[in-house]
Amino acid sequence: MKILRFLTIMLTALSLSAAFAHLLEMPAKLQYDDALWLHLLQTLYPTFGKVSGVCEIGAVIASALLVVAIRKRPKALPWTLLAALCLAVTHAIFWIWVAPVNAALLPLSPDTLPPDWTRLRDQWEFAHASRAILQIIALAACRTLSGIGDNHSQAN
Repeated sequence: MKILRFLTIMLTALSLSAAFAHLLEMPAKLQYDDALWLHLLQTLYPTFGKVSGVCEIGAVIASALLVVAIRKRPKALPWTLLAALCLAVTHAIFWIWVAPVNAALLPLSPDTLPPDWTRLRDQWEFAHASRAILQIIALAACRTLSGIGDNHSQAN
């Protein structure tokens, strides 16, 4: 149980690192022109997905396994469910709002951006911001869970 909880916390923290970076960058990036914003999308962020994306999938799986493992512990279950749900919603947000923008804009150049590129940019930026907030909540829930302990007498 301790190893699974540790793994969930670490994977959540690692996936949060990229989401939090997006959140911190957002105010400046909303001021960038189309060429600079697109350049960042095409050159800076591919590594984020390759590393953080794997951690995010791992966090979703680990938190789901933790829900199953801790299901009979009434004090720990709500925190575990909260973390797992936040992580699952975070992942869904990526596929619903971020991935379509990536697919639409990554192959383009500044000259071929659609006239409504700022709508797509805002969708991408605010989706990442919401993901960061959900991952912060998930990490806090995981951390709270770790304070509950593995001893059944403490968890009941």
